[in-house]
Amino acid sequence: MSQKANDNANQQHQHQHQRLGDLSAEEGQTAARRSISNDKNIDNTNDNTNDNTNDNTNDNDSSAGECTAHHRTTSDDGVAACRENAAGGAQTAKRLSITYAEAGGAGRRRSLAYSDLMAVFYPPGIVSQPTVTDVPFESAEIQQQQEEQQQLGRLERLAIGEPGVAMASWEPTLERAIKSIVSIKAQCVRSFDTETSGTYTATGFVVDAEAGLILSNRHVVNPAPIVAQAIFVNYEEVELEPVYRDPVHDFGVFRYDPKKLRFMQPESIRLVPQKAKVGMEIRVVGNDAGEKLSILAGTLARLDRPAPEYGVGEYNDFNTFYLQAASGTSGGSSGSPVLDIFGDAVALNAGGASKAASSFYLPLDRVVRAVDLVRRGLHVDRGTIQTEFEHLSYDELRRLGLATDVETRMRATFPASQGMLAVRMALPSGPADGSLRAGDIVVAVNGQPLAGFAALEAELDGAVGGTVRIGVWRGTKAYDARIKVQDLHAITPSRFVEIGGGVVNELSYQIARSYGIAVGGVYVASSGHTLGSGSVWRGSVVQSVGGVATPDLDAFVRAVGGLREGSRVPVRFFELAHLYRPKMMIMSVATHWHAFRMAERDAAGLWCYRSLQGPQPPPISVAPQLASAWQLPSSLAPGDSVWPSMVLVDFHIPYLIDGMKSTRFSGPGLIVDSRRGLVVCDRDTVPISVGDVSVTIAGSLVLGAAVDFLHPVYNFAVVRYDPQQIGATPVADVRFHPDYLSGERRLEQGDSVFVVAIGGDQSPVVRRTRVASRAMVNTRECLPPRFRCLNVEGIKLNDQPSCQGGVLCDADGLVTALWTSVSSQDSNGKDTTSMTGFDVSLLRDTLSALANSGAYPDVYSLDVELWTIRAAAARSLGLSPERIAQIDSSSNRLLYVLGMLATDTPASKLLHTGDIILEKNGVPVRGVGQISSISSADPVRLVVLRDSEEVVLSVPPTRLDAMETRRVVHWSGALVQEPYRAVLEQVRSLPSSIYVSCTLYGSPANCYGLRPGMWITEVEGFPVATVADFIATLRNIGSTSSHYVRLTVVNRNEVTRMLSLRLDSHYWPSWELVRDPAAPAGWRSIHYL
Repeated sequence: MSQKANDNANQQHQHQHQRLGDLSAEEGQTAARRSISNDKNIDNTNDNTNDNTNDNTNDNDSSAGECTAHHRTTSDDGVAACRENAAGGAQTAKRLSITYAEAGGAGRRRSLAYSDLMAVFYPPGIVSQPTVTDVPFESAEIQQQQEEQQQLGRLERLAIGEPGVAMASWEPTLERAIKSIVSIKAQCVRSFDTETSGTYTATGFVVDAEAGLILSNRHVVNPAPIVAQAIFVNYEEVELEPVYRDPVHDFGVFRYDPKKLRFMQPESIRLVPQKAKVGMEIRVVGNDAGEKLSILAGTLARLDRPAPEYGVGEYNDFNTFYLQAASGTSGGSSGSPVLDIFGDAVALNAGGASKAASSFYLPLDRVVRAVDLVRRGLHVDRGTIQTEFEHLSYDELRRLGLATDVETRMRATFPASQGMLAVRMALPSGPADGSLRAGDIVVAVNGQPLAGFAALEAELDGAVGGTVRIGVWRGTKAYDARIKVQDLHAITPSRFVEIGGGVVNELSYQIARSYGIAVGGVYVASSGHTLGSGSVWRGSVVQSVGGVATPDLDAFVRAVGGLREGSRVPVRFFELAHLYRPKMMIMSVATHWHAFRMAERDAAGLWCYRSLQGPQPPPISVAPQLASAWQLPSSLAPGDSVWPSMVLVDFHIPYLIDGMKSTRFSGPGLIVDSRRGLVVCDRDTVPISVGDVSVTIAGSLVLGAAVDFLHPVYNFAVVRYDPQQIGATPVADVRFHPDYLSGERRLEQGDSVFVVAIGGDQSPVVRRTRVASRAMVNTRECLPPRFRCLNVEGIKLNDQPSCQGGVLCDADGLVTALWTSVSSQDSNGKDTTSMTGFDVSLLRDTLSALANSGAYPDVYSLDVELWTIRAAAARSLGLSPERIAQIDSSSNRLLYVLGMLATDTPASKLLHTGDIILEKNGVPVRGVGQISSISSADPVRLVVLRDSEEVVLSVPPTRLDAMETRRVVHWSGALVQEPYRAVLEQVRSLPSSIYVSCTLYGSPANCYGLRPGMWITEVEGFPVATVADFIATLRNIGSTSSHYVRLTVVNRNEVTRMLSLRLDSHYWPSWELVRDPAAPAGWRSIHYL
C-alpha cells in the first residue's frame, strides 16, 4: 500500500463517517418506504446485476458443488499440425470445473506448436432495483410501472390457468420466438486477453429488429477480434458487428443490417427482468450442443446464486447475482434467451454445471440499460473502484463483527434480503486500495443504505470520473471512505501488438482480478516465434526487454523498436501462475518472419492495423568475438581431443510445415570444416529448412547460422555459420578415423568404444562402453507425415549414457560413429526419440563433394523402404542354394522391399513389395548402404527374387531435393506447399501438388473444414495441379472479403469433398515464402493477392 493511500485512509478514519446507527428515524422510515414502493413496482425483484462469463471456467459455488462451463461450442478439429504446446508455458491453478469440450466435445487444444503460433491461435429508462439508493421515479413513471405490474398479474393468471380464464400455451409463443433466435458461428482470429483463437458456435436473439441488435453473451461477442455470422431459422445468413461487450458482466450486443434479410422479418424479443420469480416455468431456446435449434424446459430455482467461477485466468463474472434452474443446457447455448410463457426474455443463458443438469442465467436488469444506450448510439458508462464484493448471509456477517443494532436496521430497511455486501478483494493500486479491506461490510453508498449488487453498480456507473462515499462496518466500528470512480472501459484492453507471430496486450482487469494483482503491464496472450524463443509463454507478464522497462504496451513497442534484428537480448518477466518467481531469459530478436504491428478496435468491432517501427537491421559487418577454448581434464580423455569440435545447435521454427508439431529443437553438432563454418548435426535437431539457427561455440559464443543441407535419406543436416565472427577463437575440425570414414571398417557387436557427448545440462559426458548390437533402424510412419530415418543400420550400446548426443570414438579421439537422436512415433501416435549410432561413412560422399567442389552432392534414391529377411525365409521363397552361398555369413540375412516411398516414380513401377534384392550392378548386395543412397543418375541394374524367380531390372533412380521444401503459400489461414517426401509414402497416388500442411486456429480454413493432409484439386470449378496454378486461379477470381470460394479437396483416404470458404483478407492476408539464400535465414516473404 502506498504512503499516500495510507494518509488518505487515515484522514478518512479520523473524520469518522456516518454510522448506520446514526441514521435518523425519519431517514430510516423514508428509506424503508422507498424500498417498499420500489418492491411493489418492481415485483419484488432481487438485487441482481448483469454478468458475463467467458468460456472454460470453474464454478466454486459450494452450494452447487458442481463444475461449470460456458455454453459456447468450440470447434478446432483438423488443426493437427499447427499449434504451440502450452506445456511449455505456465500452468494455471488446477481447475475445479471442466468445459463441455473436455466432457466429450471438440475442445480447443493448447500446445507449444499450436496456441502460441499465430502464424500464427470472443440512458434514460433505467429499470429500477428494489433498493433505497435508486433515484425515485417521478409520479408518472410510478403510475406506468403500477399499470405494467397489474398487467403482469393478469398475464400470470393466464399462465397458471385461473378458473374462468383460458390458460396460455407454449406452442404459439415458441413459434413466434424462434424467428428471432439465431445461431451464431464465429471465428476468434487472434488470442487476446482471456481468449484464445479458434472457432465456436453460440446463440443470440433479436432485441431490436429495426436497429438490427442481437443480444448474446460477452464470451460470445468476445473482447478479442472476431468474425461472426448469424443464421436465422430460415437459414438466411447475415454478417455481425460486435458493437458492445460488457467489461465485467456476461452480455454483449451484435449489430446486423436488417436490409440484408430478404425472406423474413423477425420480431424483437422484449427484455422483462422483473418477471423472474422462483418457481417460474421457462424455456431456453437456442443452439444447444451445436444443434441448429433446441428447446429445453426448466424451472427457476434461485434468483440469488453467486456468479459461477470458470477458472483462474479465464473470463469470470462477478459483483452480481445469477439465476439458477434445472435445465441441462450445454455447449452452443450461450446467449440463448430464457423465455417465459409469453415469449418475453427474463434472463440470458450463460453457463452451467457440467456434472449436473443445472444452468446459470444472467439477470437482465443492467442489460436493459446497456441495450437502450447502444440502440441510441450512446456510450455505455461503466464505473469501477477495482473491488470485488460478495453477498454474505447475516450469520456470516455476525462472525465478521456486524453489530446487532445495524443488522436490525438493515433487516427493517430490506426485509426481502437475507444478507449484505462485503468486500472480498480490493486490487492493489486500485482506487479502493487503502480505503477498503477484505471483510468490510458495506452498509451505505452516498449516505443511502444498500444491500444488493445492482444498487451499487448503478451508483458507480453514474459517477465515472467522480467519487462515491461508501460506508462500511469494519470490526466493531463504522467508517466512510471517499473513493474515486474509474472508467471500467479504460482498464479493459482494446488494442494489441503482434510481434513475431505472437500477441501481447495490456493486462486487463479480468486477468488482474483472477490473480489479485494490479491492473496494467504487458500480458502475453500468445508467445509466437520471438517471445517463444525466450520461453515467454502465454500467461506471462513482460517487465523489460533488452534492459528497457515495459510498464505498458507503448513502452514495449519502443523497447522492441530499439533492438537489433538477429540479436539476443535479456527479457524479464513473471508467469501469473508463479507470481513469486520472476524470470530472466534470453530472447532471439527474429521479427523478419512476421509483421510487427498494432491493432486497435473501432466502434464497429473491427480491429484496424498499423505498422510499427521494428528492430533495426543487423550491422553489415560485425567485430569478431573471442572465447577461450573449453579444455577438458585429462581424466576425461579421449573427450579432450573431440571437445574443441563440438558445438550446440538451436533451431526455432516460425511456421509448422513439413509435418512439424513442435517449434523448438536443440542438439549437439560437429565442426567438420572450420574454414567454411560447416557443422553437422542430426535431423532431430534441424528437421526442416525453414527456421532460425544458432550455434554455440566454446560454450560462450552464440552465432547466427543458416540451414545449408538436409540429407534426404540419412539422419544428418549441415548448417553454416560465418567463421569471421569467431576471430581467433580456438576451434578444430573433428578428426574422423580414416578406415571408418571410407567404409573399410565399421563398428561391430562387442567392439569397445568411447562415448563423448553433451549432457542435458550441456556439460561433457565421457564413458567407455561396448557395442551391444547392430541392426536396421526401425521407425514408423508419422502423422502428420515428417522425415523419418530408414534404410540404414544403427548401433546400440551397453550402458548408454543419458545425453543429447555426440560421437563414438577410439582411445585416440578418432571418431568412428555419430551418436544421434532418432525421432519416430509409437503405435498410439505419440512422438518418441531414441539414441542411435551411425557409421561416419554416411558422411563420406557429402564431405568429399564439399572438399572437391565446394558444393553438395546430388542424392538419388530407388524410393523403396528396405528390411532384412533371414536366409531360411528366403529359401522358402525359392532362393537357390547358389545364392544362399553368397550371403554374408556374419549376418545371414538379405534385403527385401518392405514398401514403396513414392507411387509415381520409375522405381515404383518396376519394383514390387516383397522383392528380395540379390545384386546391384553385378555385385551381390550385402548391406543396406549399397541400396539406400545412390550418387549417380544412371539406371541401376538390379537382380531380384520375385515369385521364386530371379528377375533382372534396370531401375532409374529419383533425384531428391536436399532442401526438400522451397516454397510455402499462406492462404486463408492454410499453409500450402508441394507434397514433401514423407507425404508421398503415405498415399497411393497424388491428387495434385497442392498439399495443405497446416491450418491456423480462428482462420477461414479452420472454420470451414480445410484440414491438414488435404489436397486442393479445384478452385471455383477450375482444375489446379500445382501451387503456381493455385495462385494464378485465386488472382483471377479476386479476393473480396465478402466472397465465398469453392474448393474441391481430396483427403489421404482419397475421399473427395466440396468446401466453401469465406475469404477474409483483413485478418488473413495472402503471402508466399520463397527460398532465397541471400535473405535472412535463407527465406524471403512475398505479399500478394
